[in-house]
Amino acid sequence: MAASMRFRIWRTVLRFQANFASNGPQEKAQKIFLRDFSSKRRFFGFKRPLIPLRCHFSAISRPAVVLGLGYAGVSVGFCGIVGMVGLVFARCAQSKISDTLKERWFLAARRNNVSEIKRLIEAGVDVNERHPLGWTALQVACVNKNESVVRVLLQAGADPNLGDDFTNVWNVSQTKGINSLHVLVTREDEFSDNLNNRATFKGCTALHYSVLMDDLPVTKMLLEAGANPLQENENGHTPVQYAKSATMKELLQKHETDFKILEEQRAAEERRKYPLEQRLKEHIIGQEGAIATVASAIRRKENGWMDDDHPLVFLFLGSSGIGKTELAKQIAQYIHKDVKKGFIRIDMSEYQEKHEVAKFIGSPPGYVGHEQGGQLTKKLKACSNAVVLFDEVDKAHPDVLTIMLQLFDEGRLTDGKGKTIECKDAIFVMTSNLASDEIARYGLQLRQEAEEIAKQRRAGKLGDLEIPEKVTVSRKFKEEVVQPILKHHFRRDEFLGRINEMVYFLPFSHLELIKLVTKELDFWAKKAMERHDIDLSWDRQVLDVLADGYDVHYGARSIKHEVERRVVNQLAAAQEQQLIQRGCQLRITVETSADPGELASGPASQLEPAATGHHGLLRLQILSKGGRKTLDLKSVPAPDNVDF
Repeated sequence: MAASMRFRIWRTVLRFQANFASNGPQEKAQKIFLRDFSSKRRFFGFKRPLIPLRCHFSAISRPAVVLGLGYAGVSVGFCGIVGMVGLVFARCAQSKISDTLKERWFLAARRNNVSEIKRLIEAGVDVNERHPLGWTALQVACVNKNESVVRVLLQAGADPNLGDDFTNVWNVSQTKGINSLHVLVTREDEFSDNLNNRATFKGCTALHYSVLMDDLPVTKMLLEAGANPLQENENGHTPVQYAKSATMKELLQKHETDFKILEEQRAAEERRKYPLEQRLKEHIIGQEGAIATVASAIRRKENGWMDDDHPLVFLFLGSSGIGKTELAKQIAQYIHKDVKKGFIRIDMSEYQEKHEVAKFIGSPPGYVGHEQGGQLTKKLKACSNAVVLFDEVDKAHPDVLTIMLQLFDEGRLTDGKGKTIECKDAIFVMTSNLASDEIARYGLQLRQEAEEIAKQRRAGKLGDLEIPEKVTVSRKFKEEVVQPILKHHFRRDEFLGRINEMVYFLPFSHLELIKLVTKELDFWAKKAMERHDIDLSWDRQVLDVLADGYDVHYGARSIKHEVERRVVNQLAAAQEQQLIQRGCQLRITVETSADPGELASGPASQLEPAATGHHGLLRLQILSKGGRKTLDLKSVPAPDNVDF
């Protein structure tokens, strides 16, 4: 009896250790002493003391009892009581863990328990639920060749293209703050013990695992369910690279060809229904000429009407804050969907010295840091068809521009180690403020001419008021004004000759400024509702007053700063003075010099633009059932009336 009790307690200790091994970085560290039996002292009738064998540190996130089986010389009765208490608490904690839906979900996928999978789906478990270490139930079923579970999961809507977030034992243990031994045991027990523990599996889909296991029926099932045979894992490998049999290779190669054709058809249909110009205009206000130029060049590239031996190169010219960088980001968003992976931004102001060329392509062998690679070459290796933005290229050293000649001409770049990187499918965008003053003056002149034409239209056709003010940069201006400035700065025609399109960004028109102001006010209205539960609205005159704060040299940033100075300052001061409360309704109005006591009222759509211009005074009003109350903020001076 005593021997049986001793064995049960010993087994409970081992289970306790296994189940409560590290569960998270924030948990409290506890000591579990495991002891072996040897000579002389009695324990449950045996002359053997408890001698420490090893000390295991574990992180425990749930209430538990640390089971200490006493030191040598502790009485048998006390040891028996502690052992029984530890047995009860450990068993209770163990039952709580095993009863969780998530554990039963992945356990059922591992053991091919179809009935349990169906029952848990009916109970509301997400079929794409991830294990705390990163994998999904579909990946578990595929790696264990559980065909019936795979079929049920696919029918329930499991995504076969989700990638595994598990890298390897060491990286996961460091990232999540978990003991590496626990990660290893969990991976083998709850996923698969047939995989190499040192390999990296991040990004592997269910199709990768089924091909790795050489499971032809499951692979066919996944392909029929829409699995992407061209999807790469973090190592850049597609499923066909893991195929062992000739039959599996033929199957995957056939579906790769079919999938490419299908994807091309889908992309072409989507481009027809939703042109690139329309996509870009949703995120960029104005600059219709720049958008049209960029969209036309990308359309040539997408439809195969471009030389494949040369990459696409743009030079964006214009003032600061005019939308150059944002347009480059939207191009990357359109092509890659994932901006983090497909968009590379290089700030060329960091390459003003000759020796900083090494940062660009990497140091040669023998120099410090040669193993790290260059900032550009390293990123182009990871994504050879990325959208690369060279911001403020006019600030870079001439030697850096010399390296870019090879990049723009042949679409390849040799790094410091002598390795050549092919990037003919990449799109290179350079931005520059060269000739920005000349372009701004020319753009304002074109805007004035367009406004004169609009006034003539306004006399006879009111419907033409909303027609955009279309302006075009003349060829004479490009050749006689802009080109000499560029040649004087870069001092090489071969560099400018490799640029496919020079895109000109012009100052905003009045209608575009109204859209910018509206967008900025909408942003702060959303913030006011989310943070302070305040309903913020404004009169139509407010848009015209704030639009007058536009500075052609700072672009949209000047509108942003104008709204912060004249509107957000008042909101912050009113809250600090406790003049506004949560849940109130605020309206921004314009106080005119003609009648400062009477503030505009009525729907914003019925109000005429204010004639006060930039000097109109903005006021905050609290709306209630009894009327409107104008807030008195004498301690907050207007931006134009600050006494220095």
